[in-house]
Amino acid sequence: MNGAGLGLSLSTTRAGKREREMAGEQRILVLIVDDHDLFREGLRQLIESDETIEVVGEAANGQEALRLVAELQPDVVLMDINMPGMDGIRATEAIVQQHRHVHVIMLTMYDDEEYVLHAIRAGARSYLVKNSKPEELLRAIHVAAEGGATIDPELAPILMREYQRLLAKAPTRGQELSDRELTMLRLLAQGYNNRQIADALNLAESTVKNNLSALFQKLGVRDRTQAVIYAISHGLVPRPTDVPRR
Repeated sequence: MNGAGLGLSLSTTRAGKREREMAGEQRILVLIVDDHDLFREGLRQLIESDETIEVVGEAANGQEALRLVAELQPDVVLMDINMPGMDGIRATEAIVQQHRHVHVIMLTMYDDEEYVLHAIRAGARSYLVKNSKPEELLRAIHVAAEGGATIDPELAPILMREYQRLLAKAPTRGQELSDRELTMLRLLAQGYNNRQIADALNLAESTVKNNLSALFQKLGVRDRTQAVIYAISHGLVPRPTDVPRR
């Protein structure tokens, strides 16, 4: 896609969005990120068969995706993993940190455990393989826009093993969490990064980083995604569907 064509597309999209807002219409805005032109075109045609969804743009790599997310403010991003330059994992992590209202659906050929867990830890809301049925993809877009998550049934055993592993690591007596630790867990579950947690709790960012490291060690987890899974499974924070969209 050349620069002139992209500029016309973005201009038309912004104008159309303003017209819909004035008319009171609500559509789910989607950005497609994949380095294969034919796949993006086929995906666009499929998505636009649903009149409640609009494709607002396309990107061929992670860096371009970051720019378009900032410019177009989509509700949902369909993200491939293996792309030249910035891959889908790094792009997802950046998008989730910078635009917490945007939900990423990882749509890829990779279905092994390493890729799935990397994607979820990066902040992807959903994970589907590219041979999913069209109706499954459209349903996943609607679910993501409403704040929910969709995992391809074939991948569920991977997450179940992770869930069971974390569930078995309940704190022993004497390791109860402090009020501050519980608050940090709740903020993590809402997608806050270290700086935002520091602002919310009136702490130095370095203090937050140290406190989180100690918290992860207490819970027996490696990172914030595992901490959130642990907290949800033990009833320490609300499930994602219980948290109102911000």
